[in-house]
Amino acid sequence: MNKILFLNLPYKFDISRASRWPEKTKSGTLYYPYWLAYCVGVCQKEGLNCKLIDCITRKYTQEDTIQKVQNYNPDYIMTEITTATCEYDYQTINKIKKENPNVKIIVGGTHATILPEQVLKECESIDYVVRQEYDYTVPEIVQNEDISKVLGVSYHENGEIKHTPNRSQLENLDELPYVSKVYQQFLDVNDYAYAFAQKPLIQIVSSRGCPNHCNFCSYPSTMGGRNYRTRSIKDLADEFEYILKEMPEIKEIFIEDDTFTVNQERVQNFCDEILKRNIQPVWSCNTRVDLTYETMKKMKEAGCRLLVCGYESGNQKVLDETHKGITLKQSQDFANNARKLDLKVFGCFMIGLTGDNLETINETYEFAKKLYPDMCFFQQAVPFPGTGFYKWAKENGYLITEDYSKWLNEDGYLNCLVDYPYANHQEIEKIRDNLMSKYYFSFAYIGKTFLANLDWTEFKRVMRGGTQYISFRLKKAMKSEKE
Repeated sequence: MNKILFLNLPYKFDISRASRWPEKTKSGTLYYPYWLAYCVGVCQKEGLNCKLIDCITRKYTQEDTIQKVQNYNPDYIMTEITTATCEYDYQTINKIKKENPNVKIIVGGTHATILPEQVLKECESIDYVVRQEYDYTVPEIVQNEDISKVLGVSYHENGEIKHTPNRSQLENLDELPYVSKVYQQFLDVNDYAYAFAQKPLIQIVSSRGCPNHCNFCSYPSTMGGRNYRTRSIKDLADEFEYILKEMPEIKEIFIEDDTFTVNQERVQNFCDEILKRNIQPVWSCNTRVDLTYETMKKMKEAGCRLLVCGYESGNQKVLDETHKGITLKQSQDFANNARKLDLKVFGCFMIGLTGDNLETINETYEFAKKLYPDMCFFQQAVPFPGTGFYKWAKENGYLITEDYSKWLNEDGYLNCLVDYPYANHQEIEKIRDNLMSKYYFSFAYIGKTFLANLDWTEFKRVMRGGTQYISFRLKKAMKSEKE
């Protein structure tokens, strides 16, 4: 029987390839390799021999990884690459292929999906690129001698690069095995963390696709698309119940959908099912600020602890130009309702968006202070290939490089890759860092965080993330002084 080794490739830093923001985080966040894990589950269901190794959490070097490949002796290797890590990923893949010339290497992920031909040209050790959702593409490659019959694949053939038609997106997500079972078999849940979640946590998905059109988000342009598909309420609640029963060490379930709350009626029905079963989970999710008070109240009653939302900007014109599809009033109402219900909020803000300037960036900071999320993230907009923001930056001559080896700095953090008429990339980075420091080191935030309504569990979580962020800022300050 053919053996498939699923590899979350090693890197120079702890990095989350499955994140929408693939960089070394400033507060200890590390994602599960959940796309790979879902595919492992499908391959096992298809009767294939699989193994999943997360080289990041195991601190493997390239040489360690090669040794693990030789020990398992797979017929196929399945892995993912990202724009930020692809140069190093190619090096690793080439080394694996050199030592294991007969192994077939399959690559997926956001970068490979949007630039399959470029990826195959830049790394000839890659045999197949699997585009978009690859859960069923991988087992079909293994089971089918004629690759031209497998949808969603790009590959080398007789010195040419060929592309089969796109695969239809999976409509019945209940077909997917529980990813929690794959984690149990192959991973250590204590290795993964969100700065804003209790530990240990687990990441699962209840839907795929996002119908919204934010011009800076890469996932709808690459992996999940804009066709919103959901698991049934029963299937999702059943996995919640499985986790609580079979993985009692898990303190929080994070629903890693692009947007869990697209269909608010579904959300309320799910909450009713959780309440009906009386299973009392602690969970969090990605959401938008268009939630009604009734939906948020029902979520709180069903165990929701934290909402992760993209406020993005404090200027309505900027929100409109990015096609965010929200209003400042919605953001304010959302923040007020979350406060009334004691729902924690992790608010994401971006600077350097289309339509931004120094004045609107300052408006964003002032708006953040007004909303006062429990946790806050200011970040520069990143021109991921395939997004509208990438197209806008390139067409206007603002993109400073397409050399992906320069995406991450030597410390593992995403560089600013855009020079604007009002500020160059270095100035944007300084503005970003200053906004983060001003927010987190303000007397108002410190008082709110440490003196008001913070229980012991929340205190430990905040201290963990805060200590790591302060360490990051001190190292950066010391480096600046040396320079």
